[in-house]
Amino acid sequence: MKIALVTDAWLPQVNGVVTTLLELQEGLWARGHEVVTIEPSAFKRFACPGYREIELAWRPARRVAQLLDATRPDAIHIATEGPLGSAARAHCLRQGLAFTTAFHTRFPDILAKALHIPPRWSYAWFKRFHAPSSGVMVPTDGMLQILRGHGFANLRRWSHGVDLSLFQPVDGANLGLPRPLFLFVGRVSYEKNLDAFLKLDLPGSKVVYGVGPLLERLQRQYPQVHWRGVVPRVDLVRVYSAADVFVFPSHSETFGLVMLEAMACGTPVAAFPVPGPLDVVGRSDGGVLDHDLGNAALQALQVPRERARARALEFDWAPVCEQFIAHLVPARHEGSATVTKASQKIHKLVS
Repeated sequence: MKIALVTDAWLPQVNGVVTTLLELQEGLWARGHEVVTIEPSAFKRFACPGYREIELAWRPARRVAQLLDATRPDAIHIATEGPLGSAARAHCLRQGLAFTTAFHTRFPDILAKALHIPPRWSYAWFKRFHAPSSGVMVPTDGMLQILRGHGFANLRRWSHGVDLSLFQPVDGANLGLPRPLFLFVGRVSYEKNLDAFLKLDLPGSKVVYGVGPLLERLQRQYPQVHWRGVVPRVDLVRVYSAADVFVFPSHSETFGLVMLEAMACGTPVAAFPVPGPLDVVGRSDGGVLDHDLGNAALQALQVPRERARARALEFDWAPVCEQFIAHLVPARHEGSATVTKASQKIHKLVS
């Protein structure tokens, strides 16, 4: 089956959406599917306002239409709502092509924090964007309930996974800092609510790996924190393994892949009991969820590392890929037998 994957989030960006889509692409290839990825590197680009390290495609409509017409995919999946996603959506509607979409990022909540735009306005726009989709893939039950509350339709549960072959405990990993070591990995941006972690009175060391628009301000405000920037993904295995607790302060995640990566390396998670952590950590004993984040961080020090790893083992990528394929729809009514047969086969496997 030939699948067109349209995404505004792609390398060299470093975030959970890019990681998820790269893993998905690998999984689809491994199952013999052809993936045509339409991403920003093939277009003239501009810096995203407020996130200058992210480059978006500039006026991509004509080129996107040409690519979709030339490749004639069996199924079209629009992963993001940016310029490329909007161009693909418009072309599909003009040509009568069916497509699926995904809700990876809670942009309405991000815009509310960064630009003080009322979330209901943004959710209304995103609802309109996804309305023509034959299936809106959502990674968690918590996020699915939020979108239902805002009137979204055609929602499909599509979990995410973690590369368990890469993210494994590393014995003796050490960052050379006083312990206990409390770690955060991710974008240093508005939606991550990092102040809630950085202001905590905790013993040992706080370490942050990541960059973003708030980096300089937070570095000045919290000079005692160890700021380590961005490292290659393979090096994160040692970083996660060296930490005693992974602290995740965000209130606005759709999933929170970094929590899974940390737990896969044996590091328990401390987070608020909100969508994202509730789905990834849940009621498992792989971490601690508490409205008092400081208490959660201290209690997580008592969580055995093997329990954190055991929770991550429940998020293998194989069923994630199968679930994704099952949600795809034929782009054209007249000839997508391959899509239909593949979807029927996967539905039998997962039913």
